[in-house]
Parts: sequence; C-alpha cells; structure tokens
Amino acid sequence: MNIFRSEPMRVRSWAPRAASLTWRLYDFQLTTYAILLLLFGLAMAYSNSVGATHTSLSPDSTFVRYLMWSVIAIVVFLIATIFDYRWLRTFAWPIYVLNVGLLVMTLRFGSSTGSAGTSARWIVIAGFQLQFSELAKILMIIVFAAFLAGREKQLRSVWTVIGAIIVLVPPWILVMLQPDLGTSLVLVGTLAGMLFMSGVSLRWLGTLAAAVVGAIPFVWQRLVPYQQARILALLNQGQDPRGSGYQLIQAKTAVNAGGIFGKGLTNGTVNLPVQTTDFVWGVLAEELGFLGSMVVLALFVALMWRLLVCSWRSNDQFAILLGCGLASMMLFQVFVNVGMVLGLVPITGIPLPFITYGGASLVSLMGGLGVLQSTNLRREPPAW
Repeated sequence: MNIFRSEPMRVRSWAPRAASLTWRLYDFQLTTYAILLLLFGLAMAYSNSVGATHTSLSPDSTFVRYLMWSVIAIVVFLIATIFDYRWLRTFAWPIYVLNVGLLVMTLRFGSSTGSAGTSARWIVIAGFQLQFSELAKILMIIVFAAFLAGREKQLRSVWTVIGAIIVLVPPWILVMLQPDLGTSLVLVGTLAGMLFMSGVSLRWLGTLAAAVVGAIPFVWQRLVPYQQARILALLNQGQDPRGSGYQLIQAKTAVNAGGIFGKGLTNGTVNLPVQTTDFVWGVLAEELGFLGSMVVLALFVALMWRLLVCSWRSNDQFAILLGCGLASMMLFQVFVNVGMVLGLVPITGIPLPFITYGGASLVSLMGGLGVLQSTNLRREPPAW
C-alpha cells in the first residue's frame, strides 16, 4: 500500500486558482492577542536588560535586539497574510526537502552557545544568529497539514499514522543530533495534536503513545549527560542544589517571591540562569506576580482559541489543519515551559512563545499566524 498516495488520481491544476482578498474577514482578535503577548515579551526583554544592573539600554541589549526582531516579525506576518496560503500545499514536499536541508546545514556549519556545549544549533548569516530548528516547527506543520489533508478519506487507516511518522522521522533525528531535545519533543507533540484534531482513530493514537513510552529507554541512552541531569533533577527535587538542581530551585523561588501582585517590572532579585530564554516565566512571575501570570496565560488561551476558530471556519481541510497545528504547537510549548519552571516537567529548553527572547522563534511564529490570517482572507464569506 502506498502510504504517500494523497488522493485518487484525477486531472487537476498544479497551482491554486487566483482569489481576491476579503479583508472584512480579517481576524482582529487573533492579531490583538498576538500583539499583546509580543508586548509582554518586550517588557520581559526590557527587564532582563536593565533590571539586574539598573543601567541604561545599550544598542546590543536584549531589549533592543528583541525590538528589532519584533519589527522583522511583524513585517513577515504582513507578508504571510497577503501571500496565498494554498501555494504552501502545492509546494509542501519541496518545503520538506528545504527543511531537511537546513537542518543538515545546521549540523555541518552550526555553532553552540550556553550550556549546550557540544551542540550545533545556530547559523550566523550576515551577522544574524538563526536557529533553523525553530523554523522547522512551522515548516513541519505545513507538511503535516498537506499530508493529512491529502488523506482526508483515509484518516482512520493505520497507514495514515505510519506515513505521518515516516515524514516526521528525518527532521526529528536531525534535531536530536544537534542535540535539541526540546524542539524534538515539540515536533512529536505537534504531530500528535494534529493527528488527534484531524480525526485519526484513537486506537492508533493509543498505539502510537504506547510506542513512544516504549522508546524512552532507547532515547535515554542517546541523551547527552546534561540532558539526563535535568530530568533526574526533576525526579529528585531539592538534591544537588548547587549543581543540576540549581535551576529548578531558583525558578521556584522566583515564582514564590512574586506573590499576588509581583515586585514590579525590573525589580526582580532572584538570580535565575538563562532568564531571557528557558526561565523567563520565572522572571515574569516574580515581577508581575500571580495576577500578571494569569493575564499572560489568559492571552495564550484566547490566542489558541482564535487559531481554532479561524481554522474551523474554513472549508479547506489544509487550512483547518494549519490552525490545529499552530494551536497544538503553542499549547505544548506553553505547558512545558511553564511546567518546567514550576517543577512539573523536566527542563528541556522549550521556549515560551512571544515571551522568550529569540528572533528565529518569534519570526517563525508570526509567519505561521500570518499564514492562518491568509486562510481567513480567502475563505468563502458567510451568506449573512
């Protein structure tokens, strides 16, 4: 059986038909929630730039760099909104090949920063530090959506699940080799969410979940020592407070120190490692408190809801799956990032969308949201 056969053979045009934009269908709520979260991200970048030392902003500060990336991300969002999203389905497999090529290039020419030590995750192009694994999250959503939309009438077949896994494996292996456990988990979580939302048989999803659990010993043996130490620190909280448990202890201390209302922006005092990226939620909870944290979580919930609403309004299965993929990716990242700060899940380096400093993450995410807005503008307007 050919698992990649997308639909019965019939003559059709290789390109999508031209369609005029219907701007009254633009979803302002989706854009509003995204911009508000982006502003929270800028506030955290500002706090991380001047809070600890109370010095003035420098041109190479985290805030200035994040502000620059924010402008680029908004431009990418607008371009993606105007772009006809249906071309993405037409070129889904060339996009897949491009994605694999970028990940191979990262392994060959990539450099490392931070505690990763021997990792190869970043490529420097024209002075910009790019992380193609972040772009891979969005590109794989496009590929998964094209694959599942093409098998709309075979979704309850086990071959659909097997085919989706085969599509996932090459980029997943390349990401694991960097090594980037966080992104590899996001890819798996995103695919699982898209399979569930597309209507794949729960029996096969349960089998897939059991296979993932069974693969844990195999994956464990291939984790580098610092990744294993992070997982063991979760299972033995409070032990080795000056070593592998230091990050988790400091993160929980920061959250507790924030109280209900927080200490105020730039007034955080708890020393958090990598507080602009992995543990930015700890900074946010300390400075904005429980109420501020709940506002941010509410914005995430609202944004994910708009992603699903926008996709469900479309009569195009590909567009529906794009929205489900973006919502699944965001839900997984928010849950894991907040969970690792609270000591509920292992520390894996998964960024918090919009809030974590990272140009590639922000630009890729805004590009994905722009693609979903493109589906809004090209759907059939309601009769009323």
